[in-house]
Amino acid sequence: MKKKYQVFISSTFEDLKRERAEVIAAILKNDGIPTAMEFFPSANVRSWQLIRKEIDNCDYFVLLIGTKYGSTFRDGMSFAEKEYDYARMRGIPILAFLRYENRRLIETNKVKARKLSRFR
Repeated sequence: MKKKYQVFISSTFEDLKRERAEVIAAILKNDGIPTAMEFFPSANVRSWQLIRKEIDNCDYFVLLIGTKYGSTFRDGMSFAEKEYDYARMRGIPILAFLRYENRRLIETNKVKARKLSRFR
């Protein structure tokens, strides 16, 4: 039986909706199993616990970085950056794609803009 690879997709959402959809479609076209926040069930489990569990079940991790830093945890770190750090720590192979040209959705929060620059 042919193995189906599970791929975790991490990114900000508003500035990368189209790109996320394209990555999901490519994974499905190649008989992979996409894992993305839009597929997560509503649960009484804390979100970070659920995210870690989903990353642990994946064979690959795809990171899309656009022009926004995105939603953050209480500690001020974005979901995408925390997910990336966790996947790296777990040794999961990572593919990262950076998008620069979306000028209409530039990060306007100065603190988040600095964090985004460092994360890139």
